[in-house]
Amino acid sequence: MKITESYGAQDRWVADGTCAEKELYLPDDLIRTGNEQDSSETGPILLARHDKIKVKESTEEREAIKHSEPHYPDSKQQTLAEAVTVSTTKGVFHQLLLTSAVLLLAAACGMPIGYSAVLLPQLYDVNETLNIDIEMGSWIASVHSLATPIGSFASGPIMDRWGRRPALLLAIVPLFSGWVLLATASSHFLLLLGRVVAGISVGLIAAPAQILLAEIAEPRLRGLLIGAPFVSYSLGILLVYALGSQFHWREVAWGGTVLPLLSFIALFFAPESPVWLARNDQPERASKALTWLRGCPIQAKQELHKLTERFEEEQQQNNGRPQRFWKSLGELAIIKPLIIINAFHVLQILSGTYLVVFYAVDIISDLGGSDINSIQAAVLTAIVRLAFTFLYCFLLLMMPRRLMVTLSGLGSGLSCVAIAAFMYIRAGEPKTPSDTYIAAVLILIYIGANTGFMTMPGIMIGELLPAKIRGQIAGYLFTIFNLLLFGVAKGFPYAKAALKTQGLFLMFGVASFGASLLLYLLLPETKGRTLHDIEDYFQQRNWFWMNRKRAPEGPASGGEEGRPLAVSE
Repeated sequence: MKITESYGAQDRWVADGTCAEKELYLPDDLIRTGNEQDSSETGPILLARHDKIKVKESTEEREAIKHSEPHYPDSKQQTLAEAVTVSTTKGVFHQLLLTSAVLLLAAACGMPIGYSAVLLPQLYDVNETLNIDIEMGSWIASVHSLATPIGSFASGPIMDRWGRRPALLLAIVPLFSGWVLLATASSHFLLLLGRVVAGISVGLIAAPAQILLAEIAEPRLRGLLIGAPFVSYSLGILLVYALGSQFHWREVAWGGTVLPLLSFIALFFAPESPVWLARNDQPERASKALTWLRGCPIQAKQELHKLTERFEEEQQQNNGRPQRFWKSLGELAIIKPLIIINAFHVLQILSGTYLVVFYAVDIISDLGGSDINSIQAAVLTAIVRLAFTFLYCFLLLMMPRRLMVTLSGLGSGLSCVAIAAFMYIRAGEPKTPSDTYIAAVLILIYIGANTGFMTMPGIMIGELLPAKIRGQIAGYLFTIFNLLLFGVAKGFPYAKAALKTQGLFLMFGVASFGASLLLYLLLPETKGRTLHDIEDYFQQRNWFWMNRKRAPEGPASGGEEGRPLAVSE
């Protein structure tokens, strides 16, 4: 059988930078049929049984590859029988380049999150000009989370109306302004105002950043690219902790203005999301963006065709008119991912993922007693969180999502129960050096395990939501998340006084176990799957992952990854 197919990234990239195409002969039993795998916004090319697939080339493209010969690996037949990647080496580099611009912004967002752990201990000092009490301290710590939903609520309509990239550029302005207000604050009101402005900016950034990365990434890289901002986010927290251990809080605030400026410059030259362009009647810009991101005009044309085709199908189902947003929320295919995402948000917050960031110094002081340098310990916890976030990003590239998050939750829950038991046993006893070491080991294990939860909300929002509401609903989901986070952060000092630190960690452990159970039962395995496949999975009637309708596995399907999530009903 004769087919024409583009090679994988390592094969299509030739010396002169041309995307090459070659006619091949493959045995029928190695070719995957169109019913076995769907293509998508960023998905592979279909190989149909006994059908000849030919991509038309322009005269310029034929001349460009006429004298070029790509490299053929020994396993070419096996490679083509599986999902063929859609990006050349140059395209992958461009995806990483755009991701790097978002990483700068993610680090800039992490700094105000961790800033309260630096600011509050210095403001509690009676010699500080703007000395505060516990009540004002709780407001300074939590008002950032109260303001973030305002930005999150506005981010959906903004990025749907003007695009993902303009939404991010707009959001950087209040982030820079918030740091300036904090650095120059002469009253408690200005401190709170600076935290509010920075919080609004972080809310404006969260959804567009995750959606942009989900829409520019190909399936095999999507988990890594969506998870990468959490590395930078953790790096931002670590950076502000490190600066706070050496400098006055005003100097730290001035340092916070650097990353917003750098990210604005980087994003100014970045392309817009091709998904947004294709769905907003800008095919030429979408084609240019896809060509830049994939490194191959042929693949860009194929992917743009699939994007346009999907959008036209949606319009035909609604008689050529856009579907009302609130009406679409009644569809079962949208209700299911919304329940999964929101339920996980609640359990994630109650597992202490962000509370330990906000109140790191206070918690570590309770665990280690007065002998431990709590500021340096907070910096150490941030380093551990950064290292594990980096590790989880690579686990997303190599490991099934469901297995990773289940193990993360189990590790988090067990470590929290161990911390609670240790504190109950040692309650009222004099602190010893061994107590400090045991407490330090347990808290570091907890942070390392729980960090897996930090990467999941962005991944779920980027992967589980259908394209037709992805932009707008993402902003509302982050709004709900941050309102919940504000309430928990505001009530944390009072809950700590009532339950003691050991009681809080027992609550963290129960929530961690609950999150693991939730995702084990409901979360579909999305690693290596196309965004269209994930949308089609939620069209099924089942709620539990184990009750899904399984797609048949062909003789050369390459295993679980890369196959459709389910067969069509």
